Amino acid sequence: MIGYQETLDYLYAQLPMYQRIGVAAYKADLENTIALCNLLGNPQNFFPTVHVAGTNGKGSVSHMLASILQACGLKTGLYTSPHLKDFRERIRVNGQMVGEDEVTGFVNRYRSDFEVIRPSFFEMTVGLTFDYFRRQKVDIAVIEVGLGGRLDSTNIITPLLSVITNISFDHMQLLGDTLEKIAAEKAGIIKRDVPVLIGETQPGIDSVFIRTAMAKGNRITFADKLFHAKNIQHTTNHPKQLVMDICRQDVPFLKRLVSPLAGNYQQKNIITAIAACEQLNGEGLQISPSSIRAGIRDVTINTGLAGRWQLLGTDPLTICDTGHNEAGIGEVLQQIDQTPHQRLHFVFGVVNDKSITAILKLLPKDATYYFCKADIPRGLDAAELQSLARTEGMEGDHYNSVKTALEAARSAASPEDLVFVGGSTFIVAEVV
Repeated sequence: MIGYQETLDYLYAQLPMYQRIGVAAYKADLENTIALCNLLGNPQNFFPTVHVAGTNGKGSVSHMLASILQACGLKTGLYTSPHLKDFRERIRVNGQMVGEDEVTGFVNRYRSDFEVIRPSFFEMTVGLTFDYFRRQKVDIAVIEVGLGGRLDSTNIITPLLSVITNISFDHMQLLGDTLEKIAAEKAGIIKRDVPVLIGETQPGIDSVFIRTAMAKGNRITFADKLFHAKNIQHTTNHPKQLVMDICRQDVPFLKRLVSPLAGNYQQKNIITAIAACEQLNGEGLQISPSSIRAGIRDVTINTGLAGRWQLLGTDPLTICDTGHNEAGIGEVLQQIDQTPHQRLHFVFGVVNDKSITAILKLLPKDATYYFCKADIPRGLDAAELQSLARTEGMEGDHYNSVKTALEAARSAASPEDLVFVGGSTFIVAEVV
């Protein structure tokens, strides 16, 4: 028997994990996941699920849905990735992280089988999740896709509903170099006779989803054609909250819906979550508007969601966000523009397999940058990032850790300035 820390060391050291080392960890088939779940008695078949894919927003939508289902009184499993601080964040039941003893027990029980199957970190974690949710007797589980869709380890479930939030450029070396190719990979979660919800209408790639759904005999719905938000505003307190009215077509549905996720981009995720609830009501659930309101209002309390336009401090105002690809960074920059400040101090780091030049071209040239590297092998060296940024007209020093970069930024900033931390989920993970 090995203890919890030894178990984590085993997981991280013995089994490749995409979030840390990148492409080398990616498995191009589901054989290991199928073998592992066969070993476990196919626990994924013992509870209903909602499957959530997409380039941006899938984490927020998954957390919102789980919180709403909890507000309905359902015992709700939630699987997400990556984690920010603690491996156990990935696996929750009614917001409570899986226990350390559950993780160690799982590995100790099946370690000899792992030596035969040789599952990746991600495959093993998915097996642990399904096994745990079955033994916890969850009423329903929200399962977030880790990477892509078609070949993702989670893609052995047959859900009540398949949700795809949106498509933009990310992981192109694995998923394809056009939006159409990426959409086809995400569309791989669409199952026969399972309704499909697309969060965002995107001309040019909607046809990929429509074709796939029609071929499998599925009903397909676009969330932003059903619901829209208006009267969008923020509270004046810190941390700010997002307040909006939600209409179904042109009929009022929820007035003054309050979200602690204050980024303006969250309105798209909120609309997707609400549309998913309507679809699930058609699949036999009973999700009331009051449960939707309570679930969104309490999403951070119910699920522990962090890192989405999250307040880290005031005087100077310090905020972080996990947006990390072109579309995500673009949304973050819009939010920064709408946040009153004199000067912007940007604590910035990226991973080494992103389209770094494309991201750098988006960033403001008049900010002061504090370049840093997250403490993972996949992080891009801070000095190299500084050099690349200088070719795009950005200035700033590099630092030997995220925390020292943040300390330098806060020390240099005036009370009226804004300090922002981002560029990578793993940069944010070291400050929340």
